[in-house]
Amino acid sequence: MEWTGEALLIGVRRHGETSVIAEAMVAGRGRHLGLVRGGRTRRLAAVLQPGNTIQLTWRARLEDQLGMFTVELLQARAAALIEDRTRLYLSQLVCEHLRLLPERDPHDRLLAMALRLVDNPPDGAELARFELAVLDDLGYGLDLASCAATGTTIDLTHVSPKTGRAVSRTAAQPYLDRLLPLPSFLTTRGNAGPDDIADALRLTGHFLDAQVWGPRDIATSPTRQSLIDILSRKD
Repeated sequence: MEWTGEALLIGVRRHGETSVIAEAMVAGRGRHLGLVRGGRTRRLAAVLQPGNTIQLTWRARLEDQLGMFTVELLQARAAALIEDRTRLYLSQLVCEHLRLLPERDPHDRLLAMALRLVDNPPDGAELARFELAVLDDLGYGLDLASCAATGTTIDLTHVSPKTGRAVSRTAAQPYLDRLLPLPSFLTTRGNAGPDDIADALRLTGHFLDAQVWGPRDIATSPTRQSLIDILSRKD
């Protein structure tokens, strides 16, 4: 069996003395792993850097085998990422999130969002939207369309930390100490200030921890917290 596709490299781990197992998000095919023989050589090490876009050819005798990758560099980002700490942290976090997805299950919306994040100046609002989309694709999407208590679709200001449903300003008043703030840009596509970004990433972080990281026994990413501190900084 064989196929060729364009992919964002999201992880590499050593295998034996000279090879690596590469992990990539492939358009139309989702998160896919493959063995790269000689992947630790100087020539291939520069290609196999997370954040790079590569052309993959996968070969295996049977569909459910790990298979072999041959790789060709299409777009190198690693050097530019290393020069910019914020972009580096953002790229690392995006790759960590994509590795949460099930293998060989297409998630082209997330791949497109990931590429926009790593190819543009760091944007906390877009990161929050990306994390909401990750939760949605994992089956834990938040319901931010209407108030859980009244059904109204306007003036939604909070989210229940238990149900992930939005709550309107009026309905939220007796429970403000129990609810999570809902920045308006997540529902209206408006502008986002530093406090809005901090609140949005606190919201997505709560549900990632409750629904994904905690159940999988994954430690909260220190890269994510460092990135939040930078993106929500008031200049």
